[in-house]
Amino acid sequence: MRIIAGASLFLVAPGAMAQPDDITGYLDGIRVEYGLPALAAAVVRDGAVVAVAAVGTRVHGEQIPVRLDDRFHLGSNTKAMTATLAGMMVEERRLRWTSTVGEVLGDDVPGLSPGIASATLEQLLSHASGIPADTEEMLDLYFSNSTFDYNLPALRLRTLEAWQHNAVSVPDGSPFQYSNFGYMIAGSMIEKVSDTPWEQLMYERIFAPMGLRTARLGPQATYGLVDAPVGHRIAADGSVTPMLWGPAADVPPVISPSGNANMSVLDYAAWAGWNAGQGRRGPVLVSPGTLNVIQSVHVQTPVRENPPPGTPETGGYGLGWGVVAFDWADAPLLTHNGSNSMNLARIVIDTERDLAVVVLSNFPGRRASSAVGEVMRHLYLDYAKR
Repeated sequence: MRIIAGASLFLVAPGAMAQPDDITGYLDGIRVEYGLPALAAAVVRDGAVVAVAAVGTRVHGEQIPVRLDDRFHLGSNTKAMTATLAGMMVEERRLRWTSTVGEVLGDDVPGLSPGIASATLEQLLSHASGIPADTEEMLDLYFSNSTFDYNLPALRLRTLEAWQHNAVSVPDGSPFQYSNFGYMIAGSMIEKVSDTPWEQLMYERIFAPMGLRTARLGPQATYGLVDAPVGHRIAADGSVTPMLWGPAADVPPVISPSGNANMSVLDYAAWAGWNAGQGRRGPVLVSPGTLNVIQSVHVQTPVRENPPPGTPETGGYGLGWGVVAFDWADAPLLTHNGSNSMNLARIVIDTERDLAVVVLSNFPGRRASSAVGEVMRHLYLDYAKR
């Protein structure tokens, strides 16, 4: 199968970068060593990109070179953006961190089980509500035929209604259970109090103010074009299938608040740099105080051996952010992994140094996780001591 690339332009705003280091050679060596189609990374210090590159091909087995403005999928790294939208609603007094699901959505979804009804916004965003990780019943709801009958805000409420009979329970020790369903509910709470779909809020309240020109939601390639590095599925026999467009190329839209943003490595670096600066550089999305609430530890996560790519390993968890003590860093760092099972993204932020590293690939799995983790560690250590 020969795939023809769509049109793409390399555009960077004048003055956005002051001759950042070209890490193409290093990045391509890692990409080849681990057998990845594409790999992109950037380092941001004091709000400026100081190193960046994007290497490889948009499609495994094809020769369609990636460009610096190509969109990569962020997966669950979108959760920090959903938490930021929640912070906006809190600052506007439409929500409180202690607002419960029952208070906000009880009229729309009557009959909520007591455990779900009493779950707070803070608990949903910190994975501490008692709502579990994706169960078989949840997966069936995500892929329900109702997808074709309702707008997404209504579909999210119907999905919650269909699951509301479940009792939730907090595990012994840590209450942490990584829950995409919980983020879907948080998205519904944001939609209810703003009277605006989550998707629209993402464009109007985050992408546009930050000037994230390439940012989109859903699969990264434009329908009918290969104008971005597409994700890939790896079968049990090791065969690789590019997932170009359509429903199979991303998570079901009903759980978009849990992770379906995509953007270029430069745009993601801008988001990383804003967070590394603790909201003290423009634009003003939320106040530094609210951002501190989002970035601070709310729950301790249990140790997980070989966690799936896209989920935290251990340490603390804030609201859409992990706070992890890596063995190669001298203090805990903000971090998160993101994967829709076809792509992989990682971010690490050192707010004390105003330093951030982002690494992105259009390939999933352990091999990609090892490569992306190696790049993240190397770039952080290199630029932290400069």
